[in-house]
Amino acid sequence: MGWVTKGQIERARQISVLEYVLAYEAGNIKRVGNGYRLKDHESLAISEKGFYWHSRGVGGKTALDYLTDVRGYGLVEAVSMLTGERPQERPDWMDTQLAGIAAKLKEKTPDQKTTPGARAPPQNTAFTMPIRYKDNNRVIAYLQSRGIDRDLVMNCIQRGVLFESFPYHSCVFIGKDERGKARYAALRGTTTNFKRDADGSDKRYGFVLLPGNQGSGDVAAFESPVDCLSHQSLCKHGFIPSYNGWRLSLGGTSIATLEHFIKMHPEVTHCLICTDNDAAGDRAAVNLAAMPGITSVRLPPLVGSDWNDALLSMQKSERSQNRTRHDAMPSY
Repeated sequence: MGWVTKGQIERARQISVLEYVLAYEAGNIKRVGNGYRLKDHESLAISEKGFYWHSRGVGGKTALDYLTDVRGYGLVEAVSMLTGERPQERPDWMDTQLAGIAAKLKEKTPDQKTTPGARAPPQNTAFTMPIRYKDNNRVIAYLQSRGIDRDLVMNCIQRGVLFESFPYHSCVFIGKDERGKARYAALRGTTTNFKRDADGSDKRYGFVLLPGNQGSGDVAAFESPVDCLSHQSLCKHGFIPSYNGWRLSLGGTSIATLEHFIKMHPEVTHCLICTDNDAAGDRAAVNLAAMPGITSVRLPPLVGSDWNDALLSMQKSERSQNRTRHDAMPSY
């Protein structure tokens, strides 16, 4: 089990409870006066100032407070959900020590009940699509600031797999099923590190970029939609060799996404495993490579921790080289 740092907790606390419920529980809220109420807990009021659960006497200001005090998530899981950052690795001796402390506490308080209001994360939650904003200008500008080619962004918007959310203008990357129905949505903040899947998202249906050759037997698997688009931008601008196969976002390191994709595309027999250049990415690569019926090659980012790092690094290097060549030109 991992742990989170003070910095990660502070980043999670930057997200308001209103931002969270409008993005992930839009189908579970109703407007009441100047604020909102939850449909499953009508005594819980939410506004720009925070939330207060009248029947339980529980309140807070941030999405982190809401997830831990209302939805019953543990601190590590809640912080990871809100920041999109993996927990830090915890040494075995710490787990052993904590287990011993927990056992002693249980002996002293055998009849202790759970904290009022806490419950297990909701199961089988219906998929709720985030609210769509009137345009996509901030999403386009944000992704361009990440070095991604504008035409590639516009193509995703035109295909209906990317839009801007309301009211916090996050990127919403869509995964669709075989009939074109949205079954998955990954949100990425454009002004904060907010990053999470929408409630009810089906991990089997990842964000997909179509191949240049529709009969392609190749798929490149990435951890995020931004990585998919970064790799596509690198190919388009000649930083790396061209690639005409499918690009698939795993929504993290889920093997279920690739398994379902291969099932739906039996013509695909080879996978480029493009997970992040870190320990978690390496572990995911081992699991993905073990899938039966498909050959694979590990292709980590050329520089940096992920493919967007690689894109930004190569673009920066190219600009530097262009300036050097310009400075070296003789003046007349």
